[in-house]
Amino acid sequence: MYFTVETAPHHRLPLYKTVLCVTCALLLIVNGFSLFHNLQAMRSAQFLLSQTARVADRLQYLNVLVLDAESSMRSYFLSGRDAYLGPTRTALSDSENEFKELEKLLADNPSQLKNLAQLHTLVRRRLSIMSQAIDVYRDGGLQEIVKIAKLSDDRSSMDEIRLLVVIMEQEQNETLNARSAAFYQEYQKAVLLGVGINVVAILVLVMFYQLVRRSFAHRAAVEHALQSANENLESTVQQRTEQLSVLSRHLISISEEEKVRLSRELHDELGANLTSISMDIAAVTQQLRKTHPELAEQLKRARGTLVETVEMKRRIVENLRPSLLDNLGLCAAIESYCDEFSRVSQVRCDCNIGADIESAARHSGDLSIALFRIVQESLTNIRKYAKASRVTVTLSRNAEGLMLRVIDDGIGIAPDTIIKPMSHGLLGMRERALQLGGTMNIRRGRNDSGTCIEVSIPLRELELVVERRVELPPALSEVISSALHQPASDQTRTSPPYSTHPHTPPSLSDQAQ
Repeated sequence: MYFTVETAPHHRLPLYKTVLCVTCALLLIVNGFSLFHNLQAMRSAQFLLSQTARVADRLQYLNVLVLDAESSMRSYFLSGRDAYLGPTRTALSDSENEFKELEKLLADNPSQLKNLAQLHTLVRRRLSIMSQAIDVYRDGGLQEIVKIAKLSDDRSSMDEIRLLVVIMEQEQNETLNARSAAFYQEYQKAVLLGVGINVVAILVLVMFYQLVRRSFAHRAAVEHALQSANENLESTVQQRTEQLSVLSRHLISISEEEKVRLSRELHDELGANLTSISMDIAAVTQQLRKTHPELAEQLKRARGTLVETVEMKRRIVENLRPSLLDNLGLCAAIESYCDEFSRVSQVRCDCNIGADIESAARHSGDLSIALFRIVQESLTNIRKYAKASRVTVTLSRNAEGLMLRVIDDGIGIAPDTIIKPMSHGLLGMRERALQLGGTMNIRRGRNDSGTCIEVSIPLRELELVVERRVELPPALSEVISSALHQPASDQTRTSPPYSTHPHTPPSLSDQAQ
C-alpha cells in the first residue's frame, strides 16, 4: 500500500454554477436599481400631484380673498364702522403673495401662467375699484355709492373673476387626472417590473438550490462510499495484521521446535559419531607411535582438530537450545547467561529472580524459552548499542502473573527506533510476549535515563495458550511444514534450510538486528 504526501489539487467551481451565481447577483443588482428608479419616479409623480392640489387650493383661497374683501366693504357701507374694512385692507397684499406662489407652482405650465396673468389683472382692478368706492363713501356718503352702483357693472367683473378661477381649476383638475393616471402607470410598471425580476431571481435561486442540493447529495454519497471503503480497509488491515501476527507466532514456535530437534540430532548422532572417530584416532595413534611416528603426529593433529569440532558442535547446540534450560531450569539459565554477559562485555549485570519462578515455569516449555530469548535479545541489544555501565534483570511473580524487567543506564532507545520496520529484535520480543498472552512495554529507565523493557505474562492466560497452540489454515501449515521439514534419506537426516554460524558463548543468539 502506498500513500502520497502531495497536496490535493485545487478544484474550481463548475462554469454553470458560476454563471448561475453571477446571474442571480446581477438580477438582484438590477432589481435594486429598478426599485430605486421607480421610487424616484413615484416620488416625482406624488410631488406633481401635491403641486396640482396646492394650485387648486390657492385659487380657491384667492377667490375667497376677493369675496371677503367685497363683503367687508359692503358691511362698512351699511354700518359706517371701520372695523369691517380689515379683509379689504389686507386683500391686496394677501392676493399678491398668492399670485407669487401660484407663479412658482405654475412655472412649468405656460397656458396656466397666461390665465394667471389675466386673473391677476382682474383681481387688481377689482381691488382698486373697491378702494375708490371706499374713498367716495368717505367723501359723499352712502348716496354717492348708490349712484355709482347704479351706473357701474360690478357684478360682471366678479363674474369674470369667478369664471377665470373656474377655468383654471378645471385645467388643474385635468392636469391632476393626467398626472394621477401617469402615477398609476408608473406604479403598475414598477410593480410588474419588480415582480418579473423577483420571479426570475426566484427561478435562478431554485435552480441554484437544486444544483447545490445535488452537489451535497453527491458529496454525501462520496463521503459514504469513502467511509465504507475506509471501514473495509481498516477491517482488511486488521485482518491481515492479525494473520501476520498469528503467522509470526507460529513461525517462532516452529523455529524453536526445529532448533530443539536440530540440537538433539547434533548432540546425539553427531556427538556419537565424533566420539567414535576420536576413539578410533586415539587407538590408531597409539599403535603407530612406535612404528610410524610421523603418521602418529598427523593423527594427533587430526584429533586436535576433531576436539575443536566437538567444541564447535557444543557451541552450536548451546546456541540452538541452552542445555541449562532443559537440565537446571529457567532461573539457572538466565543467571548463567547474565554472568557470561557480564564477563564478556565488562558490564555489571545484577540478576534478581524470585524463588517461586521455577515452579511456575516448569509446567510450560514455551514460557521458559520465551523469557530466556527475551532476556538474551535484550542483553545483546544492550551490549551492541546501549553503552551502559550497569544492567539489572528482574524476574518476579505477583498476583497477576510473571513480570520481567531488563533495565540499563545507557543512552536509551529513540521513539522512532522502536517503530522502525527493521527492528526485528524488538518485534520478535513483542511477538513472543503476545504468544504467551502477555504484553511488552518499552520506556525510559531509572531517573529518566537508559531503557526499561518490561514484559508481563499472566499465568491464567498462559494455561490457555499451552492448551490451545496457535492454529493456522491447513494449506498454510502444509506450506510451512514442507519448507521446514525436507524429506530425509535412508542414511542421513537433513537439517533445516538455514545455517548456524559459530560464535562465542556470550552471544548465543544474534537476532537483535
